[in-house]
Amino acid sequence: MQVDWRNYIVSTPDVLRGRPRIKETRIPVSLILGYLAIGKTADGIIEEFPDITKEQIAACLDYARALSEFEVAI
Repeated sequence: MQVDWRNYIVSTPDVLRGRPRIKETRIPVSLILGYLAIGKTADGIIEEFPDITKEQIAACLDYARALSEFEVAI
């Protein structure tokens, strides 16, 4: 499933001190990525957080992919 993270991930200074989170929630991207890293499935994550969708979980992965491609000019 391909999604554009910009449609699902936000970062605002007044919520979670600006940490990236799933839009309209207080669930940080890092939490979802952590669950995926230990082998939890999207369905398993949704069981714990029934208000999020598979698209939002995919957006967290797309966000991580985008960050890994970030280049810093030295």
